[in-house]
Amino acid sequence: MRSSRVSQFLTKCSDLNAAGNDKLVALVDEIRACRHCAAHLPHAPRPVLRVAPGAKLLIIGQAPGTKVHASGIPWDDASGERLRAWMGLSKERFYDTRNIAIMPMGLCYPGKGQSGDLPPRRECAPLWHQRVLERLPAVELTLLIGAYAQRYYLRDDRSRSLTELVQRWRDFAPRYLPLVHPSPRNRLWLARNPWFEAELVPVLRERVQQLLGT
Repeated sequence: MRSSRVSQFLTKCSDLNAAGNDKLVALVDEIRACRHCAAHLPHAPRPVLRVAPGAKLLIIGQAPGTKVHASGIPWDDASGERLRAWMGLSKERFYDTRNIAIMPMGLCYPGKGQSGDLPPRRECAPLWHQRVLERLPAVELTLLIGAYAQRYYLRDDRSRSLTELVQRWRDFAPRYLPLVHPSPRNRLWLARNPWFEAELVPVLRERVQQLLGT
């Protein structure tokens, strides 16, 4: 029963995407029709994002994986489960586009590489991100999840490692909060950096509660 309710809620959230803003609706339609990188993708393009003009929090990650490509629901995988746990949110709250927008660096699944998924297509963020951000005036906090998002948005700090950037999270507050990717592949990183879950995750959870009124 709960699974059915969640499914219905996610469908409702999909219908709410960009609700109340005709220009954002048109932009989302344009993005979902994008075929700019089609020749370089392993499957037909399926841009994945969820946005609405009143969102207070924006999540910028890497790119959809195979499961997300199949479902069309961002963070619909093990990484998403860990991210929601870090944020202290249920699926219902996480996918409520009235408060949370989700836009990865690459909107389509890029394909497999030798050691995991390929990087996000470089064309994608310059093509779409700024246009979307101009239609999200209520965003107060952006989570930059993983090295690709951090290098793109924290341009003055490109020479630093992901660990250094995440350790310096205070330097980017309150606009940005850099996080390690919650992928199961990063279990070793988390084990080597216990300060992340002991110190930064509580800060993340508190900030989310402040923004969303939970």
